[in-house]
Amino acid sequence: MKQPVSRVDIAIVGGGLVGASLAAALAPLIERDALKVAVIEPATLPSSIDVEPEPQPSFDARASAIAQGSCEHFARLGLWSSLAEQAEPIRDIHISERGRLGVTRLNAAELGVAALGHVIPNAWLGRVLHQRLATLDLEWHCPARVETIVPQPGGHRLRLSDGATLDAELTVLADGGRSGLKEQLGIVSQATPYDQVALIANLEVSKPHRGMAFERFTAEGPLALLPLSGQRMELIWTHRAGVEQATLALSDSDFLARLQAAFGDRAGRFRRVGTRHCYPLSLVTAEEPTRPGLVVLGNAAHALHPVAGQGFNLALRGVMDLVAALEASRQRGLGPGSAETLADLERRRGVDRHNVIRFSDGLIRLFGIDNGWLSHARAAGLVGLNLVGPLRRGLARRAMGLER
Repeated sequence: MKQPVSRVDIAIVGGGLVGASLAAALAPLIERDALKVAVIEPATLPSSIDVEPEPQPSFDARASAIAQGSCEHFARLGLWSSLAEQAEPIRDIHISERGRLGVTRLNAAELGVAALGHVIPNAWLGRVLHQRLATLDLEWHCPARVETIVPQPGGHRLRLSDGATLDAELTVLADGGRSGLKEQLGIVSQATPYDQVALIANLEVSKPHRGMAFERFTAEGPLALLPLSGQRMELIWTHRAGVEQATLALSDSDFLARLQAAFGDRAGRFRRVGTRHCYPLSLVTAEEPTRPGLVVLGNAAHALHPVAGQGFNLALRGVMDLVAALEASRQRGLGPGSAETLADLERRRGVDRHNVIRFSDGLIRLFGIDNGWLSHARAAGLVGLNLVGPLRRGLARRAMGLER
């Protein structure tokens, strides 16, 4: 028997980190104003998210760098105390270029804060978010996919793989851009491949990291180390496309030796490595991040190079700006999908999105040019940045998400 159409104020397509963050941020509107929100997620969620989690594997859990501004957003959502249980603080960031003397260091104490940000295992971040969602009156469709999405007066009609049909006044695509829904709607994305691949793994190091994160630019691409609990660090190692397969094929000991040669000894000796994963890198931006009745968030709207660790932080600011625009629109008697609401969102988001994309892309292109005089200029720039306090502190505040 055909199921009746369910009418919702907001349909969130994707229950991952961005979609779950949005649903959690909508809690005041759901609880106070009875906002009706549906979440559509194709992956099967745990049967009971109230059960205490099993310890995460020490060397295989992916993690995210959460800027200080994002930590403050989670605090306002009442989630930071739980997230902090497995959050490792970043107290210093060491930026260098291999083969050059120039170095810049960003320091939390210099800015009068306890940390520049934190590194949190994605599994823990997701668990805390979904524990919050379990307390909210949400309409869940999980596991389910959106098979078709069709614009109609007052929003969109979504037909789901579980047989349900939703009429949503506002649809939020937070699916990472993998579902093909943008293409169904004719939303064009500009994609610029970097011809690079990110290799991700967790490492054990020989000495305490003391909250130090490293960003090292090499001829092959940037290499980053992020602090994790104990004497562990997450590695993000950029390779030229095609070269990564040879690195993946190395034994653990040969892999660690090659990494040591590429990075040096600043973090100590690399003693153990977990499972290695790779994914290709491109700059992807949706040409229409908003339409009447539609918002595109997260990687579906902008996929960035991980060099500056800004992808999820930029997405979270998008979440908070959307919620602010929705609250303002309700005070004015406007619907969540109205053109005025989404124009307000774009006014809030446009400059920040443009600046972060330009900054992260510019870093890759600047340090990706193999030119003698430019290499010396970059080294001088890193030295100069380290010497000039106001410039360094301004860069740190932007990296922390405290200035746009």
